[in-house]
Amino acid sequence: MSLLLRAFLKQVVQHGALEVEDASGSRFTVGDGTGNMLAIRFADSGAVRQLVLNPALAFGELFMNGRLVVTQGSIYDVISLAASNLKLMEPHGIAKARTRLRTALRRLEQCNGARRAKQNVAHHYDLDGRLYDLFLDPDRQYSCAYFERPDQGLAEAQLAKKRHIAAKLLVEPGQRVLDIGCGWGGLALYLADLCGAEVTGVTLSEEQLGIANARARERNLASRISFRLQDYRAVRGTFDRIVSVGMFEHVGVGYYGAFFNKASELLADDGVMLLHSIGRMDGPGACNPWIAKYIFPGGYVPALSEVLPAVERAGLIVTDIEILRLHYAETLRAWRERFLARREEAKALYDERFCRMWEFYLAACECAFRHCGLMVFQIQLAKQQDAVPLTRDYIAAREAALAARDTQRPSVPIAAE
Repeated sequence: MSLLLRAFLKQVVQHGALEVEDASGSRFTVGDGTGNMLAIRFADSGAVRQLVLNPALAFGELFMNGRLVVTQGSIYDVISLAASNLKLMEPHGIAKARTRLRTALRRLEQCNGARRAKQNVAHHYDLDGRLYDLFLDPDRQYSCAYFERPDQGLAEAQLAKKRHIAAKLLVEPGQRVLDIGCGWGGLALYLADLCGAEVTGVTLSEEQLGIANARARERNLASRISFRLQDYRAVRGTFDRIVSVGMFEHVGVGYYGAFFNKASELLADDGVMLLHSIGRMDGPGACNPWIAKYIFPGGYVPALSEVLPAVERAGLIVTDIEILRLHYAETLRAWRERFLARREEAKALYDERFCRMWEFYLAACECAFRHCGLMVFQIQLAKQQDAVPLTRDYIAAREAALAARDTQRPSVPIAAE
């Protein structure tokens, strides 16, 4: 088994340095010796077999179950080493075959009807709310921040993200705004408070709904904001602006037509929509099996080539696309560092296995944005070509105006704080 493991890891780690100890205590090193030495240990021979047979799933499972232990460095360092090597390699035949199979079956895995969609959301977002307080910013923004400068802190970058989105939406006082996948309500509160909008936010998470409503009451904004436990497909009415941040990844590739058709139905003729989603740079594919099993069941990160045809068929016009490349990597780095700093509190809420799972999730996702072709796209949509100005100058101008208002408003707290 040691020979099989050595042969497998020599293929994966060609640059860098990784010392490996198998269950018998035998050690070997792979890589070219550059960089800091990292070390891992396998607790049993079965762990080696699982990793070699199905690395995409087994790597995370073995770490979270304590059967693969990092003895030098961190799990982030080990994932980063593997990811930076793999991006330089052509996948071997078995890996290609697995990816093709997962891609072929993805519509079944992402069969996200209304009932299953709610179950999938509950799996991740209805966890103990105190967990998210450990690593998110005070506004509980659980999506990519917008770093305007390298030294910007997480809370400030999340506020900049809300400004950036609000500027692209061109929200005016009194306009009706729909927030699809409103989370804990931070963006909806911002649009109501800073922009004077009348906001409807929909979510499938009961935990998020309760906190969002409490925050609206605390801010005396309940008369201007309506938060609902509602599937986007069940929304009725007409809205001047529609925004969706970090929700499209849960729609499922078989439902893109339904999503944009519904958006077109709800958007006013002179309206503007902003879609903010994680995307992949290398074309259509499949969700990582570990992420799909343990973190985001039913989820999928799309390529723009999969999204834009559905936009066109829905009769919507793309008026702007922006790609945020490493912004999410920096966001995840901040989340990971904050989580690790309060790891014992997370362990008290759940257990050691959960903490290892969560650490692996944050580390793996950060590495995916740094090495594996993930990014964030923001697509601005409309029904009329003149719904937005002809140049992008208005975005910076509106951001500056909103920033001036930001300094005159108190921060929007989480209800539990």
